[in-house]
Amino acid sequence: MKLMKRVPGVIALIFAVLLSTNIKAQDSDIVDLAVATDELSTLVTAVQAAGLVETLKSDGPFTVFAPTNAAFDALPEGVLDMLLKPENKDKLTAVLTYHVVPAEVMSGDLEDGMMAGTVQGSKAKITLMNGKAMVDGATVMMADVDASNGVVHVIDQVILPPSIKEALASAEKEKKDKDW
Repeated sequence: MKLMKRVPGVIALIFAVLLSTNIKAQDSDIVDLAVATDELSTLVTAVQAAGLVETLKSDGPFTVFAPTNAAFDALPEGVLDMLLKPENKDKLTAVLTYHVVPAEVMSGDLEDGMMAGTVQGSKAKITLMNGKAMVDGATVMMADVDASNGVVHVIDQVILPPSIKEALASAEKEKKDKDW
């Protein structure tokens, strides 16, 4: 419930920061935009831990579905800490590259039911409902933030590739079976 009360404030903060950086956004790459946005600091930490900074600073073009700090906080307990461990760099990379499409996709290009091919290799489902765009169930809170090497769409959830979802579900089932 506390999270729901914070969402409008977070959205306003993201909007204000991104709007204030919009004039220089086209001169900034995707990483620079994320670094300049306090509500994307967890994403920046994860991108650094995965060693993806140089990739996301390259020419692109890329479309990044950027989860907010609140989105990372909403992951099941321990998942983010587990992903940030050096021995799980491959899993973290899979999660982060699932948020990246290797092309510039503006919100006007989205179609209901389309499948967006991600850098990770799996496809994420795009849904358009009531004037909102969603990617794998995550709502796009702010769309079309231009960068010099692509575009950023801020989302309210961390989206997980099918392989990671399966692993988490299996671990959860194993934990429940143990508790019996």
